[in-house]
Order: sequence, then structure tokens, then C-alpha cells
Amino acid sequence: MIPYDYKNIDKKWQDKWEEAGVFHASNDSDKEKFFALVEFPYPSGQGLHVGHPRSYTALDIIARKRRMQGFNVLYPMGWDAFGLPTENFAIKNHIHPEVVTKNNIAHFKAQLQALGFSFDWSREINTTDPEYYKWTQWIFLQLFKKGLAYKKEMSVNWCTSCKCVLANEEVVNGVCERCGSEVVHKVKSQWMLKITEYAQRLIDDLDEVDYIERVKTQQKNWIGRSTGALVTFKTNVNHDVTVYTTRPDTLFGATYMVLSPEYAQIEEWKKEGLIGNVAEVEAYQAEAARKSDFERTEMAKDKTGVKLDGVRAINPVNGEEIPVFISDYVLVSYGTGAVMGVPAHDSRDWEFAKKFDLPIIEVVAGGNVQEAAFTDVETGVMVNSGFMTGMSVEDAKEAIKDYMTEQGFGERKVNYKLRDWVFSRQRYWGEPIPIVHCEHCGYVPVPESELPLKLPMVDSYEPTDNGESPLATIDSFVNTTCPVCGAPAKRETDTMPQWAGSSWYFLRYADPHNSEALASKEALNYWTPVDWYNGGMEHTTLHLLYSRFWHKFLYDIGVVPTKEPYARRTSHGMILGENGEKMSKSRGNVVNPDEVIEQYGADTMRLYEMFIGDFEKSAPWSTSSIKGCKRFVDRVWGLQDMVNDVDGYSPVLVKQIHRTIKKVTEDIEGMKFNTAIAAMMALLNDIDKAGSLSKADYMTLIRLLSPFAPHVTEELWQVLGGEGFCSVADWPTYDEAMCVDNEIEVVVQVNGKVRSRVVVTADADKDTLLAAAKADEKSAAELDGATIVKEIVVPGKLVNIVVRK
Repeated sequence: MIPYDYKNIDKKWQDKWEEAGVFHASNDSDKEKFFALVEFPYPSGQGLHVGHPRSYTALDIIARKRRMQGFNVLYPMGWDAFGLPTENFAIKNHIHPEVVTKNNIAHFKAQLQALGFSFDWSREINTTDPEYYKWTQWIFLQLFKKGLAYKKEMSVNWCTSCKCVLANEEVVNGVCERCGSEVVHKVKSQWMLKITEYAQRLIDDLDEVDYIERVKTQQKNWIGRSTGALVTFKTNVNHDVTVYTTRPDTLFGATYMVLSPEYAQIEEWKKEGLIGNVAEVEAYQAEAARKSDFERTEMAKDKTGVKLDGVRAINPVNGEEIPVFISDYVLVSYGTGAVMGVPAHDSRDWEFAKKFDLPIIEVVAGGNVQEAAFTDVETGVMVNSGFMTGMSVEDAKEAIKDYMTEQGFGERKVNYKLRDWVFSRQRYWGEPIPIVHCEHCGYVPVPESELPLKLPMVDSYEPTDNGESPLATIDSFVNTTCPVCGAPAKRETDTMPQWAGSSWYFLRYADPHNSEALASKEALNYWTPVDWYNGGMEHTTLHLLYSRFWHKFLYDIGVVPTKEPYARRTSHGMILGENGEKMSKSRGNVVNPDEVIEQYGADTMRLYEMFIGDFEKSAPWSTSSIKGCKRFVDRVWGLQDMVNDVDGYSPVLVKQIHRTIKKVTEDIEGMKFNTAIAAMMALLNDIDKAGSLSKADYMTLIRLLSPFAPHVTEELWQVLGGEGFCSVADWPTYDEAMCVDNEIEVVVQVNGKVRSRVVVTADADKDTLLAAAKADEKSAAELDGATIVKEIVVPGKLVNIVVRK
């Protein structure tokens, strides 16, 4: 037997698979389809670290098993290649983003291919390819035509370093998630996508998909559905203020009102001279603009605000005037930008009231509200609440809603925390937004026949000092004519966010070379929805929400055949550094997969990625533990010297083989990859004890191992004379009867103390059990010369013989 030369064997089979198109899916097949999907990567300059392939390996195992089970499998890969990191790298190193992207993709692809993933490379996509983003632009135009894409002046998150607008989701702990720099608020005209139009459907349709529960919970929490009421407060300055509240039953306890510093009417009041402390108000507004939404809503921070001198609101249930403040904890982007303060029953309102010496009126009985807010008010009895006094909270909620509707100062309302999607970016490296602005016609879509609207090649792609996109400085791009009236017009110079291309990429895999549509109806009808989608938990809110929104829209306009894009969604835990921390260059704990493959081979790397622990949980990398997987591969290779002449399965191994087939088959489906590998390791130990194995034993083990370690198994399949490729050989089947344990171990006790154990058939009766116990050498020695007083038998578990000597 020649030694296992993994370096040559890995490359040999990777080349043969691709040359033969073994993993190329067919759009014209009578087989049942299986669409497996992993999140396509952002090709950064650093390349992969060992944490990235965890998801790819898991779905590769599932995809390979499905092929062996006779499915037509689509397991594709592509590149989410637009975005800030590439642009920032390009600016820093004076290399065009297109060149950076091309180089990064080449590096990433080589790394993925070295691991032997069964991707269908004939369907590779790239979001920066004009033939791809043509259809991203096309989808945007359909959204625009349906009124779901619109432009709006609004307060936005502004990264002081990247010099561009960020979505709320891209601001983490008050800083830019990309560069870590301070994020402030600015008012800018932004393209928005009306995802809120789909909020309820995004919740309801979660009942129709197979997502792990924590993913569903994150989706629902992000959308944030609540039921309450819109309540209108009149003011002494002839401008009504409407608030949204989930607790209209506490209206009699509302003793003040708070507006967002950006509340639009404040500017009108200032112009009309209705605010007496304008300088103080403007200073506070400027201070609030420098804070992120995270900082502003942080519960633990000191409460700040400014009372609007001259402006008072009128509580609609009792006619009393209450003061009006501005405070940064109220966001203009949430609700109506105004809230009523009920300090007796809200801790934040109570702290605010104490700071500004405002009345605190108990309206739900319980606690001492002068000492602390009483917040356990989901149930209870109403007090100090006019006609609702004495009612239960539950009854009061409905009574006040009926009352405000009758009196005309409020109405029932369902609200969502979800905000419309900020879609503009003032950067170069993104899809151009295909809109023209005409002074006569307003915003006009670029004709679909002119798509793709290509990103112009430029020498300078750095952000502008005024916050506009670098495209704004290119006259040849900006100046155009109106597609409607022919007058001079200006192109939109903002580009799309990175989320755009990733919101529909899975659809393009179905038909990636189609120049007439994003994919043909036939291909979409066959392949969609995605059968199994795996990705990180960090993408289970934003990417998942955005792609579900786009898919639902495409369903509404008849492009795709299903309401939901993914039938099943699972997530994996991270692989941490050896120090138990998240891998990062700054921590110095990144493990390069290239080095692991060089030292141990691709199969060892794949096996260890799956053997490291529970797939759904994080696990630290261990350089010493990976050696155990290498020994396993070497032992499988070494079995060549142990093959006997037995036809079929070896009698001594047949039960273990059937049990292993069942265990591995079920564990792959349950994503219990570590225990599936453990089962194959146990079978290997059984083979060692047996001293030999048949060719049938060996080829079954090879097929079970193939999805996990495809290179060594492909080579062994050839050595043993297997037909075709092992990667598409039939998946082994098992006999359920062979998997039932018909022998059990029963404890033998003498006078209650364990003396031995005997192996009997599972259906052994009382007499058989007693006979086996008494015949056992160890227990027989205890019984010798003793008088049996009592015999206790618990079938299937124990025999206890009570004796007297």
C-alpha cells in the first residue's frame, strides 16, 4: 500500500470533478430538485479564515448526500462584491475597486476550490458584473413604478469617516459597523424602499417556513409589531400633536409631552415666534444631531431635554394643559416623533419627571409612585382615571379606545418598529441608481432598454467633502436628457447599498446567463424556493428581512412563483480563536485555512470543521485536536491492507454497519455532524477489533464518509474498483431490523450489591434471566454455599438474589 499523498490526491479529484461537471446542476432534469444555499461571501483582501468554511462544509455535506440519494442538486457560489470595505481599501492603497475586487475573488475562489466544495462553478455570479446588476437595477425600477421606492428629506445616520449615509442596522453601539468611526445625524435627501408596506406579511408568513425558532424570533422582534392607539393632543399654538401609544388607558396620568429634537413643527413655531427660548432649543438640537440613535435611546443615560417656552399641549381626556419638551431619547424616525409622558408607570418617564419637577399621577393601583415608577401594570385596577376608575386594565384599554374614537381625538392603530429601508449611499463602488431628475417631469426611471446603467470608470473614487457621491463630479455621467420630455436632466449620483445585490442573488443562480430576464420562469418554477439555506445568526435580521421583502414584491408582480424565498433556514455557531475569542487580525488569533490544508490536507480540515462541536454553537479552534482527524483519515486509508475475501458484509460487522448507516444518515439531516463522524470512528474501531473487513464493508464506509472527506474516499473508491465517481454513487441503505439491539446487558446483584453483568436476549423471560445470573462465574462464587432467600427479577434491567450464609 502506498502512503496517502493528500496533496496530489486533493488536486487530482478537484480537477476531475470540474472537468466532468460532476456537480453541475441541470435545468432540464426529471429528478427531484434540491437547492442548497450558503451566504455568498464578501471577497475581502484577507481571504478566508477557518471560521468561514464551517457553513460551506455543512451544506456541502448535505448537498453531496442528496446527490448520492438521486437528487438534482443545485449548490452554487458567487460573490457579494460591492461595498465599502473594497472601496476603503482601494482609496487607501490607490488601486481601483474593480481591480481589488478581481484580485480578491481570485484568492477566495482558489481557497474554496482547495477545500473540495461541490459548488456548481458554471453558475458563479458576481454582484459587480453589469450583466448581474442590470437586474438589480431592473428590480429597483419595478419598486419605483409601484411606489415602493421614493425619495425623502430625512435625518440620517452619517459616518464621519466613510462620509456616507448608513442604515440604522449599520450603526452598532453608536459607531459605524464597517470602520468603527463616530456616527452623527444629518438631514439629507435619500432614496427609501417601503419595506413597512410588507411588515405584517413578513410576520405572518413565518408560519409557512421551516426556520429555527430563534431566527423567527429575531425577525419578529426586529419588525416589532405592537397594537395601541393614535391620540391627538391639541396645543395652545393651534397645531395638533399626535402620539402613538400602546397604553392609551394611562392617558389620565399623562403630565407632559416630549417631542424629538427634529420634530418638523418646531421650525415653524420658531419662525412664528411662538417659542420663547429659541437659542436654548437650537443648542440642544445641535447637540442631539451629534449623537447616534443608540446613544440617544440608551436607557442608562442621564435624561436631558429643553422645555419649549410658550408651547403647551392639552390632555384630551381632562382638558388640562401640560408642558412640552424636546429630548433626544425621542426619535423622529419612530412612531410620530412625539410621546406622552406617564411618569407614574414608566421608569424613563419617572426619571424625566423627577429631573424637571413634573407631576406624577398614579393611574394603575399599586406601589408608591412618588418613590419609584410602578411598572407592573399589564393587569390591575384603574385609579384617578375619570370614567375608567375601578375598571380592570384590560377593560380600560378597550373603553378608552372606544371613547377616543367617539370623541374624535384618537383611533386604534397597529404600529411597527420596522422603518423603511434607507437605500442611498454617497459612494462610488455600488450599483448606479437608474433614475433621472428632470425639472419638468421630476424623478423619471431610466428606460429598461438602457439597462444596465454602468458604473463609469474614474480615476478618483474618494468621497467628496460635501458628502455627495464621487459620481456627482463626473459631468459626462451626470448630464443627460429626460427620457420623457427630452429636456436637459441630471442622473441620480447616489449608489445602492451592498444589501441590494444580496437581496435576490439566489434567484440568479437558477439561470445565471439569461440576458432577457433575471431568470426564466421555467427555471424559477423548477428551482425555487431554496430548499435549505444556512448562514450566520448575524444575518438573520437584515439580509434575511431584505431578501424576503424583495422576494415578496417579485411574487406580487408575477416574477417568482413562491411567497417565500427559503423553505428552510438554519444557522451555525462561530469558530473562535484558540483563546476562545472571535477571530480577528487585531487579536492575532486568525487561523489561515491554506496553512491547515498544506499541513493536513483538505479532508482533515473538513472533518475537523464538523467534528469541533455542536454545529449551532460556537467552538474554539484547537490545533492539537485537528491531529485526531488526520489520524482518522490515515486509518481509513490504511484499511486497504485489511480487506478479506468475504462476499457482502462481514457477519461480525453487519449490525454495526447497518447502525452506522442509520446514524450517519439521520445525523446529517439533523446537522449533528460531530456525532455522525463519531459513529464512523466507532465503526473503524469495530473493524480493528474484527481484524479484517470485506470489500462491501469498506465501500459502504467510504460512501458514508464521502460527503465529509470527498478526496480520500474518491481515491479509495477508484482503488477498490467502484464504478464512476464515489461522489455520485448510491447512498447506502440500512435494514431497520438490523439496527434493533436484540441483546442487552443485565445487572446481577447479590444482596443488593452489584457482582456482575450478563448479556441476554432482549426478550429473555424471568427463568432465563435467573439461569444466566446463577451461571455467571462471578455471581456463582457469591452463591456457593449460601441459601437463597429471595429472587428479584426486573426484566431487561437486573436480577437481585438475596442469600443467607
